[in-house]
Amino acid sequence: MADLTAILDDLGAESWEVDGLVATLPPDQWRLPTPAPGWTIAHQIAHLAWTDRKALLAARAPDDFGDEYQCALAAGGDYIDEGAAEGAGQPVPDLLAQWRQDRAELSAALAALPAGTRLPWYGLPMSAASMATGRMMETWAHGQDIADTLGAERRPTARLRHIARFGVRTRDFSFQLHSLAPPEEEFRVELTAPDGSTWAFGPEDAAQRVTGSALGFCLVVTQRRHLADTDVRATGAGAGQWLGIAQAFAGLPGRGREPGQFT
Repeated sequence: MADLTAILDDLGAESWEVDGLVATLPPDQWRLPTPAPGWTIAHQIAHLAWTDRKALLAARAPDDFGDEYQCALAAGGDYIDEGAAEGAGQPVPDLLAQWRQDRAELSAALAALPAGTRLPWYGLPMSAASMATGRMMETWAHGQDIADTLGAERRPTARLRHIARFGVRTRDFSFQLHSLAPPEEEFRVELTAPDGSTWAFGPEDAAQRVTGSALGFCLVVTQRRHLADTDVRATGAGAGQWLGIAQAFAGLPGRGREPGQFT
């Protein structure tokens, strides 16, 4: 059973790390283009705030989330971009303050939910722990886009375990997103953690295997690096296919990054 308190603590730490990348930037640098086509740094932060507000709606008013989901379906692929663009148009101090408020309110709302609560989302309902982990994954991933834009190096931490686990759990979702039948067999994923230990998921004797660093795996499943630019390797055709389409975030299939983009 996932420890919600620990996940929320790590989500808070991850959020403040990303906050530190942007808090002292002059307003003109918030308009720098990031690796996500059409998105500036302001778009990245606006998207985090926007998604926190949607998650807050799911936590506080789950019966109203059905209307939100229908709006998303009607808007199609433009829905997320429109939300980011709207937020990015705010004055920088207002946008930063909004994100800080939204993430704090969401953390408090998730912590207050009764055990076993399922939250509606854009797809299958989620537990509070899964929602918090999803927010951790997105915060880290969009923070990577910002760090890449600024040329900032981020030290990998043990918080990556949440994202790695989320990436493993969304394996079947990745196949379904591409109209492919998920493999029936389980895969083994063995990752080298930042402290040199091993994080392992799946049966030890599985024929299909993924190995590499936790950082590389998280970059692949969040589509922040092309597989060829990481140390992540697959054994077996199914594992190789998965790494080519892996996507831990909701929405339409992502475009990922081009090989050699950050070398």
